[in-house]
Amino acid sequence: MERLIRVGQVSFVCLVFCFIYLPIVSLIAFSFNSNRFPSLPWTGFSLHWYNEVFADPSIIDAFVLSILIAVSVSVTATLLGFLGAYMDYRWRFTGKNALLAIIILPPTIPLIVLGLAMLNFLKQVGLAASPLGIFVSHSILCIPFALAVIRMRLADMPPELEQAAWNLGCGQTRTIFKVVVPHCLPAIIAALLITTALSFDEFMIAWFVSGVDVTLPVRILTLLQGQVSASINAIGSIVFAISLILISSALAIIVWSRK
Repeated sequence: MERLIRVGQVSFVCLVFCFIYLPIVSLIAFSFNSNRFPSLPWTGFSLHWYNEVFADPSIIDAFVLSILIAVSVSVTATLLGFLGAYMDYRWRFTGKNALLAIIILPPTIPLIVLGLAMLNFLKQVGLAASPLGIFVSHSILCIPFALAVIRMRLADMPPELEQAAWNLGCGQTRTIFKVVVPHCLPAIIAALLITTALSFDEFMIAWFVSGVDVTLPVRILTLLQGQVSASINAIGSIVFAISLILISSALAIIVWSRK
């Protein structure tokens, strides 16, 4: 009976993974199909759609912009996330819980609502329809994720480490760079990778606040509205591969650091 239950559990998990990932597998498979339309039967292996993607200047420009924004956002969000996590770890003051709640609030808001709010705000400060506006919006969205990852690592750090550094003559700033940052380094790297993936993949907010210069997800929507092309499958496969590498690397670093 126990064996039957175990087989049922494994089968259920496999079905769930198939339901989630089968569309992605089909996307990747049809990106190598020579047929223009994603339909069976398979008509032959081809790299034509990838060549078409890399030959399109608008896609390359959107890809480069997405990379630049994602890297900038990851550095900014990780830095601010580290400061927020260290504030939560080190200091106790009235209103700290309320402040943390405000910091982690953006991911809990529906993206369409957050996108509209960011659009109205950026219009008031003159940053709407610009790459800088996308950077600001994505940073606000990504800071809570960086804070959460680094906060978990700080929770494992014994408070005696800082106290020992202070007793040995290190000031507070030097202790942060000599003790806290090295201890949190795996989490910092993981936060950089996770926030890079989040910013690179984010569509809804970028669609609201971008102007002429659009990110790759917004460019994909433009292609879908204009025509049916297998090159969209190629773009989706590239985006998925980049995101998978970033997230898998972050998870591997987190698991390794906890051993």
